[in-house]
Amino acid sequence: MLSAILVLEDGRTFRGEAYGATGTTVGEAVFATGMTGYQETLTDPSYSHQVVVMTAPHIGNTGVNDEDDESSRMWVAGFVVRDPARRPANWRSTGSLDDALVAQGVVGISGIDTRALTRHLRERGAMRVGISSEISDPEELLARVTAADSMTGADLAPGVSTREPYVVPAVGEKRFTISALDLGIKTATPRHLAELGVETHVLPATSTAADLLAAGPDGVFLSNGPGDPAAADYAVEAVRGVLDARRPLFGICFGNQILGRALGLGTYKLRFGHRGLNQPVLDRVSGTVRVTSHNHGFAVDAPLDRATDTPYGRVEVSHVGLNDDVVEGLRCLDVPAFSVQFHPEAAAGPHDAAPLFQRFVDLMSAQKEGSPGAQAD
Repeated sequence: MLSAILVLEDGRTFRGEAYGATGTTVGEAVFATGMTGYQETLTDPSYSHQVVVMTAPHIGNTGVNDEDDESSRMWVAGFVVRDPARRPANWRSTGSLDDALVAQGVVGISGIDTRALTRHLRERGAMRVGISSEISDPEELLARVTAADSMTGADLAPGVSTREPYVVPAVGEKRFTISALDLGIKTATPRHLAELGVETHVLPATSTAADLLAAGPDGVFLSNGPGDPAAADYAVEAVRGVLDARRPLFGICFGNQILGRALGLGTYKLRFGHRGLNQPVLDRVSGTVRVTSHNHGFAVDAPLDRATDTPYGRVEVSHVGLNDDVVEGLRCLDVPAFSVQFHPEAAAGPHDAAPLFQRFVDLMSAQKEGSPGAQAD
């Protein structure tokens, strides 16, 4: 087997075997805790410029198929696993993960202690990393790592967004039409909305409020996506225009952070982020705890103990992460808008948060019927 090395920006080095494409890659090292759903992870645009470390030890057991991709390609900068499957075994499989990684040029490494690497990232925080199966000198690879751009200040959404608008039709009778700001949208999102009778017009990340409102949509959706929300001023301005028009708005993940900024709240980088399928979140609106899917390295800065006065009225934290009290959702009390930090459309599960799409539909329905102060309750 061809050998490979992984070097973190603080100099910590791991040696293993090449996995996927051969070559050299650099990105931000992050770890994902899902035991399933690696195909959805690899094709999630939110992982752009990130080297994903899988904490589950066995990866690739079910191979890959033609149905589970969340976008048209793999977006990860690199892939790290402990024990790759020798051969896939699943009735839906159309190929092996290893071959898919090679075909899409994703450089990876296997055979390393991913538990030790994850503990290191938890203790030291997310950092830049390099993987190479062509460079054997750790110092040479470290020089490339330290020369790479940081995720802080990175404006990545335009690079993963659609270039041209497109429409995902409703399934059955069309009840509502929405505009979706594609900051890195996953295919599962409009599919979930379509099942509720929603036709989704997906627009590029740099679309303006006028673009989003041009077709007279019943609501506006803000998708997930990669990068630092502090660098996405164009999206913030677009959202402020939607809020000014009092059009129902729902955002997830990166969209939650963009809504927070549009309301005048700050954002900050988490020490090591939340990525995986097992994050417990308290829904303060319903009083229930949801097990949720996450993929974010930044968070909204808002007080947990009171509503905040903003240029668009009062806003309160609607969801809180139970592991570390991170803001996991916002609820506007005076304009029809709400958001969550997690992924209610998570195709690989869990599906505890799926009713949030119905909440968005209910909000649009209330607004359409002219209910005073229609909110996301």
